[in-house]
Amino acid sequence: MILGVFSFLHFNLADVLDILMVALLIFFLIRSIRGNPTIVNIVIVLVLLLLAQNVASVLNMRMMTVLLNTLLDVGVLAIIILFQPEIRHLMNRVASQAGISRKAGDLFNRLMGIKENKMSSKSVEELAAAVRTMSDDKTGALIVISHNSDLEEYIRTGDSFDAEINRRLVMNIFFKNSPLHDGAMIISGNRICAARCQLPMTSRTDLPARYGMRHRSAVGLSEETDADVIVCSEETGKVVFVHGGKVTPVPDMTTLITLLEKAMGRAENDDKEGKKKGGSK
Repeated sequence: MILGVFSFLHFNLADVLDILMVALLIFFLIRSIRGNPTIVNIVIVLVLLLLAQNVASVLNMRMMTVLLNTLLDVGVLAIIILFQPEIRHLMNRVASQAGISRKAGDLFNRLMGIKENKMSSKSVEELAAAVRTMSDDKTGALIVISHNSDLEEYIRTGDSFDAEINRRLVMNIFFKNSPLHDGAMIISGNRICAARCQLPMTSRTDLPARYGMRHRSAVGLSEETDADVIVCSEETGKVVFVHGGKVTPVPDMTTLITLLEKAMGRAENDDKEGKKKGGSK
């Protein structure tokens, strides 16, 4: 009897797939724009305009339909121009959360025969040693490790240079009286490519109150890109590792090295080699 009410509807596989795809699109859109009032307001205005356009079209209101069509055409273009940074950050966040940026980067590198410039074991140890010393001295630090996402727009906000990862250099950059200590240091592969960089702040409200500007900047960047971020608190000396908006406390430097090696994609290979050696014995 209940199904009889909907007997006038004719569903096929294409209709079901269409509904599921639209539902997933709406779900990802809501999850991505949540906490960003600017993007939320833009979406609400566009939805209201679309509803008004459909109502005017159904009621055969010709002048209103033409006006709304023109407003939507011009309005969408104006929104893209005016809110280009917010839209770009939204697209980066969606791609990062879905893992698209990393998968696309890996696929492109394979097709072009390009090997990803990953951090070596020596660089990992140098960086971990610097972080350990800064943690003991309660020196604030914000270190970004790039992967596939383009961080050029953040590099341009700071001072660009090219240097090998060295524990003394890292500590000197974040030394309290250094002109480069205020901001983030960005690492690409085995090279430090910029310092004193500005990062986007997260709009999340569920972060602990003890997290300051460095932590919020780290979360903000990790939400929009696939980069990993190391934060050393100036107040407590505690270290955290941030990836994909998730903050992981680092109790010791062994944990930090493990997280870095996992991020570089070497931990799994090391485990496999260790198992092979163990089996051969």
